[in-house]
Amino acid sequence: MSLSRIFGRRRPRRAPPSSRGFVESKGLLHDAGAAVLQIAQTAGAMGLLAARVAARIATLRLDRDELWRNMYRMGVKSMPIVIVTALFTGGIMVVQAAPIVQRLGAHGLLGWGAGFGTLREIGPLLVALMINGRVGANNTAELGTMVVTEQIDALRVLAIDPISFLIAPRFISMVVALFLSTVFADALALFGAAFAGLGLLGVSPWTFYNGLTSGLLGVGDVTSGLVKSVFFGIVMALSSCHFGLGVTGGAPGVGKAVNATVVASAAGIFVLDYFISFAM
Repeated sequence: MSLSRIFGRRRPRRAPPSSRGFVESKGLLHDAGAAVLQIAQTAGAMGLLAARVAARIATLRLDRDELWRNMYRMGVKSMPIVIVTALFTGGIMVVQAAPIVQRLGAHGLLGWGAGFGTLREIGPLLVALMINGRVGANNTAELGTMVVTEQIDALRVLAIDPISFLIAPRFISMVVALFLSTVFADALALFGAAFAGLGLLGVSPWTFYNGLTSGLLGVGDVTSGLVKSVFFGIVMALSSCHFGLGVTGGAPGVGKAVNATVVASAAGIFVLDYFISFAM
């Protein structure tokens, strides 16, 4: 008599290869469906939060002192990283264009080439990602800590609306700060590109700016990047506030929320960049 019969154990049967493949494909479909539902749920929650914030802003029900404090923290305090990013962005555009400019001898078009890419795409995109890493993550951590330590509940007990007191001022501050930072970064990027062109290619700043304003670069190229910065700020503000208010699980939950904010905001920025570029 075998040991399996003595102890009452049977060797588990292996599924045939065809059924194993079906189970694996079914698991992949389940995971993909769950991911789609999670994205839809997050997008719906952000939409509801946006509606609540819009209602507070439309009726001017927000804390003005909190608004100015956040404008200073998110805008003025972000200037050092914006300056460094903008100057080196302009220099990078010139470095990338240098081989083609030297090969074709088109030194007069250096300003247009650097300005076109910087104003329409690279400037708003890089500034949004840098602001997201600093401001968006910090906002999520602050709100998440308030949720974990029950400060949000304390505001409700005191009959203070958290949306009016915390969320709406931060939402406006992020959008305005990113828009103004993009304007400032565009100007600095062109300044850095002009002097990089002088140092690398010997193109004078006058020649650079003449190529920039020669008519090849229109107003639409400038406004395109500024419009993108507004939408980028909206996505960043909604993501950071949504994940911050939804923190659960104590301190580890705060870390997960910060990670989710950075990833969701960056993905949303790239997706919006594609659709806005296609539309404009």
